[in-house]
Amino acid sequence: MRLRRSLAVAVAVAVTTPVALFTVAPALAAGAPAAQTQNQPTYAELKKAAADAQKAYEKALAAKEEGQEKVKATLEALDSDTHPLKAATITADKAAEEAADTETAAEKAVRDAEAAVEAAQGETEKAEAEKALETAEADLAKAVEAKEKADAAAEAARTALDDARVAAVREYSVLQKALDDALAAKEAAEEALGTAEECVRETGLTSLAVGLPAEVVAGTTVDFTLRVTNGTERTLTVDPLAFVHVDGERGGEKSRLAVEWSNGSGWHALNGDEPEHIAHIDTMAPGERSDVKLRMTVAPDAASADAFALFAADASSAYRPCVLGPMKRYDFELLPADSDPGPVDDADPGQTGKDDDQRPATTGPGTTPQGGAAGQPVTTARTTPTTPTTRTAGTGTYGTTAATGGTLAQTGTSPALAPLGAASAVAVALGAGAVLAARRRMTADR
Repeated sequence: MRLRRSLAVAVAVAVTTPVALFTVAPALAAGAPAAQTQNQPTYAELKKAAADAQKAYEKALAAKEEGQEKVKATLEALDSDTHPLKAATITADKAAEEAADTETAAEKAVRDAEAAVEAAQGETEKAEAEKALETAEADLAKAVEAKEKADAAAEAARTALDDARVAAVREYSVLQKALDDALAAKEAAEEALGTAEECVRETGLTSLAVGLPAEVVAGTTVDFTLRVTNGTERTLTVDPLAFVHVDGERGGEKSRLAVEWSNGSGWHALNGDEPEHIAHIDTMAPGERSDVKLRMTVAPDAASADAFALFAADASSAYRPCVLGPMKRYDFELLPADSDPGPVDDADPGQTGKDDDQRPATTGPGTTPQGGAAGQPVTTARTTPTTPTTRTAGTGTYGTTAATGGTLAQTGTSPALAPLGAASAVAVALGAGAVLAARRRMTADR
């Protein structure tokens, strides 16, 4: 039986170093109880697992091509008349055919001898015919035995050849499974990494303004504090977020407000056009808080206007590169110069507007305009101060966008591994069952 010489792509041999994959439930937010996350891999471990799985898959893919040539060469060699197994099959088949011819001739000799016995005249002639029949029958018995042996030898030769073909194809199937396993491991590692990279909401990571007045007179400067508290159960790297703006002012135009911040190393101006990260905190232990000083100066010629401040904290932990604290909004009023507002209370955190919770795309100075393209007015909804409320999801809930049109912070994460085009392995239409079935058909035909 001649097998197909065209093989599909062969697959990789087993990778020498197994990839350590992490089987994890959906990753929890930064403040999840330690008992729930004690076996959770860190983000760095997930990145390494994904990189290792990718390398293992690439090795499997490369080995697959090498395996293809090996299997193809083996089958082509087995199909060659010069191969010992194929040559033995040819010789055995020829011997079986000759034995079959001899048996056929012996059967005819027996029939002729039987006819001679029937036609014999007299005792002498009949005795001679019967003796010839005995000789023919003995020759037939020898021919039948010789044919059985020749058929068995031919079957053994064909079985040896088919077994070699089956072994080659079985080797391919082992390689195919190795590639499938490597692909499954790669996809699982990428999925785990992608899940870890999704932003989570953490209500325990708070940012509150302390000492921001509800009314500010033009031409004056006020000092206040942004207090960031890590109320989670994990150590975080935190980037406080700040945005102070006068309603209706366009991005890029000179603002009536000049706001600066300091963490003890000098004063730095807020750009006033978009939310931005300030006063980076490398390590913030659970329960720890950090105060950032701010000062706001109102232009002397500023007219009455509504203004607002937005504060939040973007963070990362060893387990999640994107952890978002709730956004707080403080509405306050600008009063004309020489106004006498009397005793002024601090602005209370109020309900955030639908477009408030927007985050810079990376840590450090933000690049995502809060109100859209530069030069367009920032549109926000004026709200009456109320008790503190947030519209962030609870601990353990994954975020996509915090508000209509919002952009979540990535806080220094590297991009998720882009899915690589996996080369599709073409199934080989040859297996042990097919070979054995063909072997049976060959026997039946003979």
